[in-house]
Amino acid sequence: MTGVYNNLPELAAKTIRQAFDSYQAQFVAITQRAQARFERRDWHGVQADAGERLDLYKKVVDETVVQINRVLGRRVNVPELWMTAKVVYAELVVNLDLWELAETFFNSITRRVFATVGVNPQIEFVDTCSRTQPVQISEPVYRSYTSPHTTAALMETILSDYNFHVAYEDLRRDARLVADKIEDHLNKAGGTSAIQQTDMVTSVLFRGKGAYLIGRVFTPSSDFPLVLALLNTPAGIVVDAVLLDEEEVSILFSFTRSYFHVNVGRPAELVSFLKSIMPRKRIAELYISIGYNKHGKSELYCDLLQHLESSKEKFEIAAGERGMVMEVFTMPDYDVVFKVIKDRFPPSKNTTRQAVMAKYYLVFKHDRAGRLVDAQEFEYLKFDRSRFSPDLLEQLQSVAGGSVEVDDDHVVIKHAYVERRVTPLNLFLSEIDKIKARAAIRDYGQAIKDLAATNIFPGDMLLKNFGVTRHGRVVFYDYDELSFLSDCNFRVMPSSRSYEEELSAEPWFSIGENDIFPEEFSNFLGLKGDLKDLFLQEHSDLFEVDFWHQIQDRIKSQTIMDIFPYEQSKRLRRT
Repeated sequence: MTGVYNNLPELAAKTIRQAFDSYQAQFVAITQRAQARFERRDWHGVQADAGERLDLYKKVVDETVVQINRVLGRRVNVPELWMTAKVVYAELVVNLDLWELAETFFNSITRRVFATVGVNPQIEFVDTCSRTQPVQISEPVYRSYTSPHTTAALMETILSDYNFHVAYEDLRRDARLVADKIEDHLNKAGGTSAIQQTDMVTSVLFRGKGAYLIGRVFTPSSDFPLVLALLNTPAGIVVDAVLLDEEEVSILFSFTRSYFHVNVGRPAELVSFLKSIMPRKRIAELYISIGYNKHGKSELYCDLLQHLESSKEKFEIAAGERGMVMEVFTMPDYDVVFKVIKDRFPPSKNTTRQAVMAKYYLVFKHDRAGRLVDAQEFEYLKFDRSRFSPDLLEQLQSVAGGSVEVDDDHVVIKHAYVERRVTPLNLFLSEIDKIKARAAIRDYGQAIKDLAATNIFPGDMLLKNFGVTRHGRVVFYDYDELSFLSDCNFRVMPSSRSYEEELSAEPWFSIGENDIFPEEFSNFLGLKGDLKDLFLQEHSDLFEVDFWHQIQDRIKSQTIMDIFPYEQSKRLRRT
């Protein structure tokens, strides 16, 4: 390469670096609004910021691809140029605290330019997830406290160190209540109850109406998480709940919830801290939970490749009833599923491929309320053909040939959604004891109500469309008939005017496209016997038109309803 051509790799690298800096600056600007929104109780502003930030990455990548085409012109598809640009870019970002995010951003550009099948290590960073931060860390992302004379005094110090422009309603009272919870936890755990050290993340994590202080506690005999959930009430800030168990904190960071807004200079260090209190969480999920979903997707892909190297299992058709819209496959020893849109749908499914993808994007942008499974969208995944069971290969070629290419050696998945695997609710109920079954049915009804509170109507409420997480929470994952609750027309079933109408197999009245008759729900849930009786007892309001109209009225008035990411028993009781 000579002359101007010799400068093109450097120009490309600098263009992408500047674009990444612009993206990160905008990301931080949106994120930093979270505290002021919380302090002003501006919940609609919180929702607007969440949507704006979710759209940001694609917006900047689109703009950057246009710039790159302008800079490189007809040489934009020359691989050798990009090989050099990658080397230059690596030097430009090596000292960044956000180096791993910067490398993922570069990959996003190259994949858009080349529509890469699988991975191309010559023009992509493929070992980001296996490397550690090359920059010397001068200051941790957390503060450490050695315990004063009492746990209450420690909690008062911790709460005082977080600066809000709103006063606590009663800081000393809440510190004492938190201390009571911690001391009770220590007493139940046994061993030595003296707190040696407490580490608290210096940045506050914001989501919805809540603010969260994240930490960990060390005693001579154990360590455990410490999460303080704050609410801003008309009377001031209060500690609403205390979470002291890994499972409780894991649910707070669930793949069924929206992303936190947290202003942190080194996301990798925050992720490392979170991993220390939730060791069962994937690094990918933790990046996603704090808003870096694109890098989280890269981490997930890396995790998958590492698993394939260590496992001899094959991809196979996922357990559960076969869907009409998606073909779903998984590996027995890997807790994710791959969902591929089928080429054709039966006449009863009045939808299109584009409409299905739009539903998944709706879920990506919407408040998932702990009830909608987050999906990562992948394109052009490439696997060895030998890793697929014969039954799965035959099924994919039969029903999803437009999304899957198969040759003698490889399978290329052109488009798929990758989600955490959950147990279909209908299978779960057939496999567990009566106590767990009853708990799941109660939560099934609550899941429908939580979705309604966020303006989501699942459409098809059959048990097979819901799943149960490892924490026993019921979630929804079949999105092709999902709609906004505000678009639904809930009606009372008209009375028949004659005996003949009552016996008729066809409706004797007109039914609009969005008409829904709640009293008919019991016929479609698939529940029988004691479980059906329990559901009717616990959630009879779901069969009443008035319930749905009340929710619609609250949505119309733009009331943002409270959905807490923790059990009511974890909330502090104030006298």
